[in-house]
Amino acid sequence: MTKTMVARLGRNEPCRCGSGRKYKQCCLDKDEGEARVAYAKAIAEAPEPSPDVTVASPRAPKHETQQPWRAANTRGSYQRVRTPRKVGGG
Repeated sequence: MTKTMVARLGRNEPCRCGSGRKYKQCCLDKDEGEARVAYAKAIAEAPEPSPDVTVASPRAPKHETQQPWRAANTRGSYQRVRTPRKVGGG
């Protein structure tokens, strides 16, 4: 199956049908609809993947090393207290 190269029209170029309107206001919706129908037809006609093909397994888990300096709590040894920007009456 070979694809032929067709020059794509820009959305703001004059329409190829000769109406004098911009392509996006004239034939863009019709062309996109035809493309969607052709894509759906190609998907429907595509052969089903064979069930004997093995699917790649997900990644193996990372090897964990013992790191005694790394605590379970990642926030540090003290709890950070956030003070308001404005303190006092105003």
